[in-house]
Amino acid sequence: MSTDLHWFKSSYSGNQGECLEIAIPQTTSLPTIHIRDSKTPNAPTLTVTPATWSAFLPYAATYGSDQPNPQ
Repeated sequence: MSTDLHWFKSSYSGNQGECLEIAIPQTTSLPTIHIRDSKTPNAPTLTVTPATWSAFLPYAATYGSDQPNPQ
């Protein structure tokens, strides 16, 4: 399924290859967001709802990859 998706990453991402890429299919009746690791594009992907993605974004913006997990 992921071969039919157009993947992109944030313009804030560098070229280090340590980024998340997302794809939003245009042909599905249920809105979904597909997420993958840019280092391993052929690995399994994670599929979430737009609500889950929206809840994740503030966390990522606050803690990013350089911050400790706030657990």
